[in-house]
Amino acid sequence: MKKGLIVLIVVAILGIGLYQWAVGFNNTAVTYEANAKTAWSNVESSYQRRNDLIGNLVKTVQGAADFERGTLKDVIEARAKATSTSIDANNLTPQNMAAFQQAQSGLTGALSKLMVVVERYPELKANQNFLDLQSQLEGTENRINVARDRFNEQVNIYDIHTTKFPGKLLTGLFGFEEMARYSADPGSENAPDVDFDFQ
Repeated sequence: MKKGLIVLIVVAILGIGLYQWAVGFNNTAVTYEANAKTAWSNVESSYQRRNDLIGNLVKTVQGAADFERGTLKDVIEARAKATSTSIDANNLTPQNMAAFQQAQSGLTGALSKLMVVVERYPELKANQNFLDLQSQLEGTENRINVARDRFNEQVNIYDIHTTKFPGKLLTGLFGFEEMARYSADPGSENAPDVDFDFQ
């Protein structure tokens, strides 16, 4: 009788220990996942700030006489596409991340082209509103980079927690999935060609 009671107590203690371990794993994974989702929201917030500033920049540039309308139209269209592409933080799949990144890259390219064209307009380059907006955009690009790096750091913490043994045994049981990281645009590892032909 005593032996059976001791076995029952040992099994109960082990069961409680396993339960506490599982609860601890789950709660930590939920925290890490929430932190990564918040970090993603900060990435989107930084991009939203850039989109808002670009709207003001476009209005300022539109006031310049004889400005290339095609370049301005490209920026406006790229901005519209970038603002219409968003990701639900609960659905950070590699495909959704790639679509978001492609839209943002299109806007970056159009904006870069706009800045090159602006070099030909001394009155626009001297406009204080334009200079302020250009400075804010540069600062925002830095914020975007920092936000993306912080997002990747949070995803890394979450992924390590959910893929290391023995926690990996509970990952599928509790429904945790690997999160996609923000990655560089394809080809960004190559130095860009610089063309100074202003004809």
